[in-house]
Amino acid sequence: MTDGFMGPPWQADWTKKAEEDRDALPEVARTLVYAARAELVTAADPYFRGIDTDRDLPAGMSVEPAQSTRPGGQHVLYFDHGRGWLRYQFTRRTTDPQLVIEECFWQ
Repeated sequence: MTDGFMGPPWQADWTKKAEEDRDALPEVARTLVYAARAELVTAADPYFRGIDTDRDLPAGMSVEPAQSTRPGGQHVLYFDHGRGWLRYQFTRRTTDPQLVIEECFWQ
């Protein structure tokens, strides 16, 4: 057990609906979803706070708050140049910080 705040890789859980939506996608889309999730769980700050903090994401991925008035709330990770997204919440706590992916979409 470590003392203090734990860092990446973060634990990521899926809501039942997001998991079902992910599993219903074609294989090519699921590969993109898994790549987006990998970027999310290994990010130093899953909310990508600050100016240009998401510049290290691969081409075609970006992150923004779901509501501009709630920068610490839900965020959206866009992938495949905006054709898909993961809407998630990050619970920052000393023991067992985790991401909860609440929506998975690809068109």
